[in-house]
Amino acid sequence: MIEKIAYKPLTLAGNATISSNGAGAAEVANSFGSFLNNAIEDLNAQQNTVDRLNQQFVKGQLSDVHQLTIASEKASIGLQLAVQMRNKVVEAYQEVMRIQV
Repeated sequence: MIEKIAYKPLTLAGNATISSNGAGAAEVANSFGSFLNNAIEDLNAQQNTVDRLNQQFVKGQLSDVHQLTIASEKASIGLQLAVQMRNKVVEAYQEVMRIQV
């Protein structure tokens, strides 16, 4: 079955609120960390789905090749997004390291 593609805006900080006692930054950092972990787990799940569909296709058990094509493209786009995000983070880190104090 083909999944419906819907626009779902992501909330980076979730429901973490910034408080005046300094715990706000820690909450945002934890929320960002969990966001990244969830994104990587979703990417891994997509890759596993493509692997499973590939095995079914090779064995002749997959009747709709479109499922494989769609899942493969979704996983490919997700991987490209992850690589670009990593590149931007590395670039930002290098920029911070170039700042002279």
